[in-house]
Amino acid sequence: MLNRLIQHVASSAGLSIPQARQALGVVLNAGERQGSALADLICREVPGARTLAAETGADFGAATGAIARLIEQTPGGRRLVFETMVMRLHAAGLGHDQVSALLPALGSYARSVLGVEMAGDLGDAFGAGATPGEALRRVA
Repeated sequence: MLNRLIQHVASSAGLSIPQARQALGVVLNAGERQGSALADLICREVPGARTLAAETGADFGAATGAIARLIEQTPGGRRLVFETMVMRLHAAGLGHDQVSALLPALGSYARSVLGVEMAGDLGDAFGAGATPGEALRRVA
């Protein structure tokens, strides 16, 4: 299932498979650090996704401690995690168009495979101002 998600991200965002794998790990790691309902859903439903997120975070030294994770959910911490995510994606060779295609690719995967519709905006996807699960709803 993880390979299917990586392939979907690669084709949707115009990435190679290795780029898509790295980009997915970066986005899921950032989402998990922010308490994102979308990242939580994907990590829960797609075997291997949580491991990919953790391994990617370990590769670039993402915070893992409980206090650091709480700090990352403050307004300034959220901004820093998001900015770092975008910098990591650019460092992986993604352009602006490819970066902007990532969340819609995850949203379309969640809709078609997991039966969940994203609602709201980019901030909601990363948990800003939304309670867990508020930014997601099951498709009937």
